[in-house]
Amino acid sequence: MTTRKKPPGRTARPLPPLPAGALRSKPRSYEEWSTLARWGKLPAWEPLRPGFRLRAAREAAKVNQAELAARLGVTQQAVAQAERATSNPTVGFVATWAQALEISLTFELGRETGDS
Repeated sequence: MTTRKKPPGRTARPLPPLPAGALRSKPRSYEEWSTLARWGKLPAWEPLRPGFRLRAAREAAKVNQAELAARLGVTQQAVAQAERATSNPTVGFVATWAQALEISLTFELGRETGDS
């Protein structure tokens, strides 16, 4: 019986920081985005993802896509499309979404920089 040697273990190295002004070219998955948001770890340069915020509101209200679609008078596919990272819903659509979920609607314009 021959014993094979195991290759040395690979240790995780931290990734080098992105150059100044560099942004992610591919949107994060909803799961990654929501986890980072929950932990308060979304980077300041992370673009606003209205679709992800719509999905988070729907999930917080414990409503599935089909039920919300019925409330909005649209198809389930329309709800799924609105929840994508690249969606760009109108203010009117977001207001209707909030009303269907019976939640209040607030708008955040700009980002907090920590400077007072």
